[in-house]
Amino acid sequence: MQTRPLGDTGIDVSRLCLGTMTFGEQNSEAEAHEQLDRATAFGINFIDTAEMYPVPPKAETQGLTEAYVGSWLKARGTRDDVILATKAAGPGLDHIRGGPRLTREHIHQAIDASLTRLNTDYVDLYQLHWPDRNANFFGKLGYEAKEDEDATALEESLSALKELVDAGKVRAVGLSNETPWGVMHALSLADRLGLPRVASVQNPYSLLNRSYEVGLAEISHRERVGLLAYSPLAFGVLSGKYLDGAQPPKGRLTLFERFKRYTSPLADEATRAYVEIAREHGLDPAQMALAYVNSRPFLTSNIIGATTMEQLESNLASESLKLGDEVLEAIEAVHTRLPNPSP
Repeated sequence: MQTRPLGDTGIDVSRLCLGTMTFGEQNSEAEAHEQLDRATAFGINFIDTAEMYPVPPKAETQGLTEAYVGSWLKARGTRDDVILATKAAGPGLDHIRGGPRLTREHIHQAIDASLTRLNTDYVDLYQLHWPDRNANFFGKLGYEAKEDEDATALEESLSALKELVDAGKVRAVGLSNETPWGVMHALSLADRLGLPRVASVQNPYSLLNRSYEVGLAEISHRERVGLLAYSPLAFGVLSGKYLDGAQPPKGRLTLFERFKRYTSPLADEATRAYVEIAREHGLDPAQMALAYVNSRPFLTSNIIGATTMEQLESNLASESLKLGDEVLEAIEAVHTRLPNPSP
């Protein structure tokens, strides 16, 4: 398993990270523990979760994912062997803290609740799950300038994170679902005010959504703030299992109709083209898609997720897959013809 530095923190993380957002919804506690055992045995040292998980978010399951990770850490006694990341939710989910914000008070409440569920007194990476301001994220394009009357200033959020770092509750901080302006503003505040320097950006990145390359990839390169890529398989779409209207019984898109981000006609056309490339070269489509993300120079870690052990084994196998020039050229040809159908 390759490792890469987490910004300038001195922490090295595995190139594959185990995502956990199905734990507590599609996966039981026992299944979660089985996945964690297998991933760490394979060489993954990086686990990502969030206070709002599992997904889809709802009051009756909120926090179960962290609780399952926490029960595993307690049972195995391996806390010091893993790099543990979680996130504080931004506005929009009323069942969390009566409507979460990224204010000082809310961030302190969020980390204390997460630490309790995780059975630990610190996390290695604490991330702001999405901005507390008007911005383009979760697939939104076309920024609309308007007053941020209720926004929480990023300075307040970073100042709260500094307090967590100083208290020993957090080792490093990161952003998620962020824009180029948000990342550069955070870095500017850190330099100017002595606040924590963000180490990573957890944003979507896959063959169907390479929008990170437009502005954020240069920031990753020049500022050493790498990408933690989420949805690298576009909710499983890039495996090809949903093509031709297929609805596998336990597939996420079959179970939860709310997930439409990767199912447009253009996304379907692009997916079919990528699956054909894989099959023409004797590759598993999902492993090809993951191997492409793994190869990106601005990547810190690729967050894989699975609901079955078979899927997890396939995802793990992508670590050793190196794509040849012919495959990469074919991928670029599709991207040129059908760029970013699922931003």
